[in-house]
Amino acid sequence: MSDILLHYHRVNPTTWFYFASLLTIALFFKFNRLLSIRNLDLMGLILLAPGLLAVEYGGYKANVADQQLGFVWIFAVSAALLTRMLCDSMMVRRPMLEPNLTTGGLLFLGAALLAFLLANVITTRPQRDDVAGAAGATRLEAREAEVDADQLARLGPGYPLLFLLPQISTQRIFFAPDGSDEKTETADASQREVHETTARVMAIVSQLAIVAGMVVVGWRHFENTRLGIAAAVLYLLLPYTATMTGRVDHVLPGALIIWAVAAYRRPFVAGVLIGLAIGTIYYPVFLLPLWCSFYWERGVRRFALGVATALATLIVALWFTSPDTTVLIGQLRQMFGWIFPSEVSLEGFWALPAQDAVFRLPVLAAFVAMMATLAIWPAPKNLGTLLSCTAAVLLGSQFWKAHNGGLFMAWWLPVLLLVVFRPNLENRVAMLMLTPEWFPRRRAA
Repeated sequence: MSDILLHYHRVNPTTWFYFASLLTIALFFKFNRLLSIRNLDLMGLILLAPGLLAVEYGGYKANVADQQLGFVWIFAVSAALLTRMLCDSMMVRRPMLEPNLTTGGLLFLGAALLAFLLANVITTRPQRDDVAGAAGATRLEAREAEVDADQLARLGPGYPLLFLLPQISTQRIFFAPDGSDEKTETADASQREVHETTARVMAIVSQLAIVAGMVVVGWRHFENTRLGIAAAVLYLLLPYTATMTGRVDHVLPGALIIWAVAAYRRPFVAGVLIGLAIGTIYYPVFLLPLWCSFYWERGVRRFALGVATALATLIVALWFTSPDTTVLIGQLRQMFGWIFPSEVSLEGFWALPAQDAVFRLPVLAAFVAMMATLAIWPAPKNLGTLLSCTAAVLLGSQFWKAHNGGLFMAWWLPVLLLVVFRPNLENRVAMLMLTPEWFPRRRAA
């Protein structure tokens, strides 16, 4: 960016937190209704950033106390947001609370933010810890079987080919000394460049898809384009977005899920997108009971066929990249998370000395109970409850996720922001909004 803008220096994440928080309050805070739910939502979103900063500071300084404080802070704020999502279905009155800036101003601000964030993705070089997950790329492409031996336990469930891409952290409190990121050793520099370029392109496309999807939801389903633009601008303003702009494993599932919401009137397309999200990072599999419940009266077969089609496509792609059956089985285990909870390598909150890993099991049981409850209640579900319950399920999965749980906010943030700005959607139910089944059930005599 310094080649385009004279004397431009990238904003430090802490400074970005201060300015973005003030701008968020100026744009969306309702000063004439201080006790409104909108204001409480904004405070919760702003309070996520101090936890992220503490986690990075503690990790860089090897200060376990600061890192633990950061994870506890994130979990506490996330628990408050989870409670808010669970209670959203009971909030019948939805007064129209539009942003404090005109639509033209929001569009200009959103475009400017998007340009700077994507420029950071293009100009950032991955550091040593950013490419640690891609260390086995050369051996995998050389078809060496041993690369997948313990990948599931080390990296967690997800699409094996996705872990070959470097993690581009666009904003950091601390940077490695000049030139240290250039010394990252791989077998072939050109191959490393291909992986970095692929990661940048996928991150940029995913971010554009999230922003466009939120605007489309506001335009098509909220019947108020300004609300969709406001939600997208708030997403771009958040310090988390500025820090994790280039993380494909964060933004790609979020883009797939937000477009599944945008395409909810077409169950097959929504099923394909949810299936791709499941194959990409596994955890959206817990959305299946919820979404099947939404489509139960109409569209469930089309939705299930879409999910199966997407998963089958991803499995076929793995089959072509696997040298033998042993590697293929290992990759399928990683894709579908076939591992006992006690066998994974814990990171983040559950790896801290003050935490006992055994307490992760009751948290997992509580999550399963919540998931089952949301599949049953409320019934029938409308688009509003689908949004809030989707955000709740994805947010709840962060509490027991073994690998840096709590940090993967892009999975649920776009959907949560749509819940914050949504109008009353009680009439958006599957029976009224969807076309009849492809093969209608024969009526009983």
